Amino acid sequence: MHIVLNGETRELSSPVSLGAFLAHIGIDSRKVAVERNREIVSRTAYDDTLLQDGDQLEVVHFIGGGSGAVTPPPVDEPFTVAGRTFSSRLLVGTGKYRDFEETARAIEASGAEIVTVAVRRVNVSDPSQPMLVDYVDPKKYTYLPNTAGCFTADDAVRTLRLAREAGGWSLVKLEVLGDQKTLYPNMAETLVAAEALIADGFQVMVYCADDPIAAKRLEDMGCVAIMPLGSLIGSGLGIVNPYTIRLIKESVSVPVLVDAGVGSASDAAVAMELGCDGVLMNTAIADAKDPIRMAHAMRLAVQAGRESYLAGRMPRKSFADPSSPITGLI
Repeated sequence: MHIVLNGETRELSSPVSLGAFLAHIGIDSRKVAVERNREIVSRTAYDDTLLQDGDQLEVVHFIGGGSGAVTPPPVDEPFTVAGRTFSSRLLVGTGKYRDFEETARAIEASGAEIVTVAVRRVNVSDPSQPMLVDYVDPKKYTYLPNTAGCFTADDAVRTLRLAREAGGWSLVKLEVLGDQKTLYPNMAETLVAAEALIADGFQVMVYCADDPIAAKRLEDMGCVAIMPLGSLIGSGLGIVNPYTIRLIKESVSVPVLVDAGVGSASDAAVAMELGCDGVLMNTAIADAKDPIRMAHAMRLAVQAGRESYLAGRMPRKSFADPSSPITGLI
């Protein structure tokens, strides 16, 4: 007698039960479903179902895909800036919060180890007012003095020299702005300031335009990190030009960190998926309805984006590609 099993003809020397037949060909009946002549056979009836000449059987099971090829995961390099290694790739600012207590809680939730700090005049009319150092311990966090609000190279250099005098910090973030409306970097003044600061012994992390040529020039001058804007400061527009960010990352050997424009956790993840070494943000956390929760979300997003980058995304394709193998279709 003959039966058809999954489209192939099989010869049987004598009538046999479905259960015995499955056992004979080495199939565990507990892990499959069987259709006989287009009618499903209950698993409890396998031993009572006698196969007949000409029966057509479909025996199916659950499968997954896979090519069988195993690629070893890449080893993640530590995040190192100017010879200092950090476990967190998220840097956060300290402005715009309701008070210093909220600032401290948000920074803790973010897991950041580097915090940017602006340099401003002391309130001499009330010197008893609390200061940032009372809430965010510079012994616990790496303070990164910045030049927020500076529109000339002279002002930026002067500000950072005062910052070094106040706290002894040589690792600094340079930003020289072009105008009040866009807060876009003035690259001509930025280059002048960077040259002066490096000559004065500073280790300069520099906010700049998303320009691969300018980024390479800044690296060649001696800047220790390149920080292209994702979009305008405080805009929350996200990464508006991922292609040039990626080009910058491929053009320089020092760390590249997206600075400005991040508005949500997905923006932070995108920045990291481009291969950036880190992300700096302030407004995205401070202006959130719940800054503490958002800080935690950004922490997770940066970690997830880094893992996604290291894992290597699937290639983009112009047409559909089924995830389940088509071999063995009923």
